[in-house]
Amino acid sequence: MQAPAPAPALTAAHTDPSLVLQEEAQRTPCRSPGGAERSRLSRAERAAPFPAAMAAPLAAPARRCPPALPAAEPLLFLATLSLGLQGPLATQYLWDRLGAERGYSGPNATGPAGCGNGSAATDPLRQEVEVLVSHWNLCINLGGFFVGVFSVTLFGPWSDSVGRRPALILPALGMALQAAIYLLVMYLQLHVAYFLLGRVLSGLMGDYNLILASCFAYVADTSDKRARTFRVAVLEACLGTAGMLASIGGAQWRKAQGYINPFWLVLASSLAATLYAAFCLQESVKQQKPAKLFTLSHYKAVYKLYMAPENLSSRRKLALYTLAFFLLVTVHFGAKDLFVLYELGSPLCWAADLIGYGSAATYLAYLSSLGGLRLLQLCLEDTWVAEIGLISNISGLVVISLAATTPLMFTGYGILFLSMAATPVIRAKLSKLVSETEQGALFASVACVEALCSLVAAGVFNSVYPASLHFMRGFPFLFGAIILLIPSAIIGWIEIWDSNHDYSHFSDASLSPADD
Repeated sequence: MQAPAPAPALTAAHTDPSLVLQEEAQRTPCRSPGGAERSRLSRAERAAPFPAAMAAPLAAPARRCPPALPAAEPLLFLATLSLGLQGPLATQYLWDRLGAERGYSGPNATGPAGCGNGSAATDPLRQEVEVLVSHWNLCINLGGFFVGVFSVTLFGPWSDSVGRRPALILPALGMALQAAIYLLVMYLQLHVAYFLLGRVLSGLMGDYNLILASCFAYVADTSDKRARTFRVAVLEACLGTAGMLASIGGAQWRKAQGYINPFWLVLASSLAATLYAAFCLQESVKQQKPAKLFTLSHYKAVYKLYMAPENLSSRRKLALYTLAFFLLVTVHFGAKDLFVLYELGSPLCWAADLIGYGSAATYLAYLSSLGGLRLLQLCLEDTWVAEIGLISNISGLVVISLAATTPLMFTGYGILFLSMAATPVIRAKLSKLVSETEQGALFASVACVEALCSLVAAGVFNSVYPASLHFMRGFPFLFGAIILLIPSAIIGWIEIWDSNHDYSHFSDASLSPADD
């Protein structure tokens, strides 16, 4: 027999089999728990210089993949469906109720009158009803906004300690309570001021903004950084799908059966979201700990996100991405509010059916952006996907601002097919800049920024539109396209700065041996 060949020299990593197992566990991505564990063990056995039977007891350090948790998408879909039905129906109910109290029985603002002859707009009684509806809408929205800002920034950081499920159950229950109060107003013909009471009570429990923040935080808890952008995009696609169903179904249902039956669906959707959060969702926060709810430390957690001196570079990027998000969402809300007014007026003069098609086209952008983002991620970094989305948004708004015919207007809607690809990228980048214990505080602040966007957009774009009618009816859309150049520049600058920073570190590392 020949003598066995001499064993090769062993490195430090080969002499310690536990290091081999830990290294393999870190390199191996998560698959199904059983298959991934067997795959890692077999590779570790092959790498070890002694029999696998001796290495088996050392397999404890291997990383086990957590079981898949139920998705937050159904909850967000139900809550968005409830909100999408409630908003337009409540406004139209206010119009009909306040108009009836003052003896006005003419067409409402959403009637399919096309351009008309303009005589109804000069009716003083109609103008009085318009002012009253606008006044009550403003009071209800402002009341919910100011109460919601304090509750969302309280519950969001609190959920980082106690878990996401309480921060999802409470606001869904609050939305159900608001819908119940609205139903009582309609059944008993109570004063419309009770609408404000329902909105404030819902705001105290976090309202829809807390559901939005907690769902995005839940996704951040349950996804790795590479897949997070697409998971966030799926959540935003749920917003578009639910909004499209509510927009189309709610209007037809109200025409057929009035207000009460659709509001029962609002209540049912909110209760279904509450039950789903209570009994179907598993907790996503890994290390839960008891925490006081009513304490200033939760507000300080939000403050520290942007003002803490440590890790200044990340905090600076956090502020810049938040600014980009604010400008982008403000333009989105502002343009969306003006689409119907723009389509009703001359020279388009759209009737109700074309307006419905246009509304559906705006919601379809959520789904087309989701598919486009998934495809573009195969060959591009997330930053450049966001830039393409912004280019789509800017180009579509420019075309719409110049649209004088129906085909050109729908061409603008078609160009907007990737317009919603930028927001999930920004949300995901914000999430990656903070730790796991700060996700709730982060998305609570983002939800407050989003609520502020709605108020700013309503004030700015509804002021620009009448002021620009005499020289360019589509100027607000052109104005929005110009504003979008700012977030485009911010996102591109951050990516280029990071690339140069990484390159300089690589150059320093490659030159350091020569310097020695």
